[in-house]
Amino acid sequence: MKGIIKENPTFVLVLGMCPTLGTTTSAINGLGMGVATMAVLIMSNAVIAMIKNLIPDKVRIPAFIVVIASFVTVIDMLMQAFVPSLYAALGVFIPLIVVNCIILGRAEAFASKNGILDSALDGVGIGLGFTLSLTTIGAVREILGSGSIFGISLGIADYMPLVFVLAPGAFLVLGFLMVLFNKYLKK
Repeated sequence: MKGIIKENPTFVLVLGMCPTLGTTTSAINGLGMGVATMAVLIMSNAVIAMIKNLIPDKVRIPAFIVVIASFVTVIDMLMQAFVPSLYAALGVFIPLIVVNCIILGRAEAFASKNGILDSALDGVGIGLGFTLSLTTIGAVREILGSGSIFGISLGIADYMPLVFVLAPGAFLVLGFLMVLFNKYLKK
């Protein structure tokens, strides 16, 4: 549960900023990227926990990257086959999940030191936190920038500043939500 609020990868740990800023132009993009990352987190954490004792220390990180890259490749192909519009919208950010510091960090900090079930559950918690934060950022940017939510028009598109769906809007929304999130945690 810590990954959802107390150790939220986006708002508290400030990890995974590249996909956070690059893919959250809409709520559906944020949700799609979050779910793809969560799937890779769960599967790679479980496999790394399973094989941790077989990997020599000298090649631990490269071995983790091979495991993670394998699952990213599977997710990449599944998205291309079953959700081509989302795959096209997320573009290069799907293959970049391989180098997402959240995934490698959890592999090193948790999965390599714990059992399979605990590692898979850690992937669920961190993945949910990441998914919720990306979806929230995407929803706020979509509402403020295009007057819609999950692609459904709210009838206010003509009055919304386009800056929120552009790069500067990502920084503004992320910063504002980080302040709110951390202020809430202090209470």
